[in-house]
Amino acid sequence: MMKNRRDFLKTAAFAVAGGLVLPNLLSSCGAAASAKKHIGLQLYSLRDDINDMGIQKVLEIVAKMGYVNLETAGYGNGKIYRTEPAEFKKMVDDLGMKVTSAHLGRNISDNHDADMNWWNQAVDAHSAAGMKYMIMPGSPLGGEGATLDNVKRYGEYFNEIGLATAAVGIKFGYHNHAFEFENKIDDVPVYDLLIANTSPDHVLFQNDVYWTQKGGYDPVAYMKKYPKRIQVLHIKDEEEIGVSGEMDFKTIFETAYANGIKDWYVEVERYIANPQEDVRKSYDFLNKAEYVK
Repeated sequence: MMKNRRDFLKTAAFAVAGGLVLPNLLSSCGAAASAKKHIGLQLYSLRDDINDMGIQKVLEIVAKMGYVNLETAGYGNGKIYRTEPAEFKKMVDDLGMKVTSAHLGRNISDNHDADMNWWNQAVDAHSAAGMKYMIMPGSPLGGEGATLDNVKRYGEYFNEIGLATAAVGIKFGYHNHAFEFENKIDDVPVYDLLIANTSPDHVLFQNDVYWTQKGGYDPVAYMKKYPKRIQVLHIKDEEEIGVSGEMDFKTIFETAYANGIKDWYVEVERYIANPQEDVRKSYDFLNKAEYVK
């Protein structure tokens, strides 16, 4: 009887200990899951796959890779990737991700009312999708278009668009390529002139760190020069992230965090192997990097 009693007490003690340890272990696992890095992706990186497989399948693939925040590049006629905005939002939410930004644009035409009607419809669509940002991914301000008059015209245009997006709580911004740095007016890059000729209250800048460097300038220096205007980043390399060794991502991220930048998106434009593999490797590189939060 004493042996059975001792065995019973020993078993009970293990059970109690297990009851204390298991919840702590589960709590620890939950904390690890919630600490997942919020690595964003510009879906343009998988543009061919979207055309071939459809947006739903690509979203599933991206979710499995580990990406959390998404930036779109497929708006037209009030729809996002040919999907109603609220439905698109649900597709993303159901996969445990968030769609937070969009690339879309319409250059200035001879019909101002038509231009703004286009933007107003786009604002309604992206509001329904729950976006934080609407980003114009370029402009005709390169080459012969790089004149001060054109910069001022686009500055006024961007201000007006920014007022429209602000009415629904969305921030409007501009994304650069290399030409905004290569083209200068009185030795001042078009990029700087755009910043000077837009409202800090209604126009932010999404700095593409790769194109800034290709344009002959240091993206870190620009983030330090304009800490309040550059609020979003494109993290990009020659091909997949980290392979070229030419981009100082450590300093880029350290400066971004110091400036309070919270949203950034990987974009892969050129591929080494294939789009999915390079996008996945880009995620893996950043996920392992200690300097990425």
